[in-house]
Amino acid sequence: MATNDSKVWFITGISRGLGRELAKAVLARGDVVIGTTRDGTSGLEARAGALHVLTLELTDAARIPQVVKQAHALHGRLDVVVNNAGYGLLGAIEEATAEEARHVFDVNFFGPLRVVQAALPFLRAQRKGHVVNITSIAGLAPMAGSGLYAAAKCALEGLSLSLAQEVAPLGVKVTLVEPGAFRTDFLSQHSRRESQGRIEDYAKTAGAVVEYLGKISGKQLGDPALGAKAIVDAVVADAAPLHLVLGSDALRRTRERVGILSGELDRWEAVTKSTDLTGPEAAGTLRPS
Repeated sequence: MATNDSKVWFITGISRGLGRELAKAVLARGDVVIGTTRDGTSGLEARAGALHVLTLELTDAARIPQVVKQAHALHGRLDVVVNNAGYGLLGAIEEATAEEARHVFDVNFFGPLRVVQAALPFLRAQRKGHVVNITSIAGLAPMAGSGLYAAAKCALEGLSLSLAQEVAPLGVKVTLVEPGAFRTDFLSQHSRRESQGRIEDYAKTAGAVVEYLGKISGKQLGDPALGAKAIVDAVVADAAPLHLVLGSDALRRTRERVGILSGELDRWEAVTKSTDLTGPEAAGTLRPS
């Protein structure tokens, strides 16, 4: 059973990759893991009562609230809710079918959204808790060749930024985890998917990125065990971050993106400001805070 000194973590997708390492790190610190996998098994070992594995497919919208309710009932609380499960869709945007687009959003955005919506009533009642949404560096600095995956992760980023403001007065924290390339099977044929269509005009942009990502599978710089430790450290910190960028590659891409944005803001500042009402017409105008 969970004690007053331990935390109860609900983590989606603990069968492999970063989710599995996170579950192991949480268990190692004496906390409780309620994890989900698609087949209800994990292969993880833990002391009695410390690990519970529930069956969940994130595209099953009707089941998500049931599973979250079941998870809460196991120990009477949820301290940390981690949206980890997901997959990558690679290929040029024009190459993707409508079904491929819908599915990548179902798993990477609408699934986490439903988990958050199902967990919030419990977290609000507790007046404490922590939502951790694992997005991707693609959500901060997208590259060619993963536009729809990046779009789903960008959507989860936007949702989380608004959520953090909505729940802060209720004692609930939100952290976005934005990993770079970690040495998991995320880029392997077991996990990633590629759009079925191929358009030659994108061979040197999206096609080149997809080819590169295939080559680095199994050679990524990021250590998933260290990434999991970083997530745990952030959650238990007195001042948890809103953004947790993981990996030197992710840090580089984020800083490059911030630099580009900052430069464009400076270059176009006069044009940006020129669209405001001026003179008498501006009197009484409500300006955003």
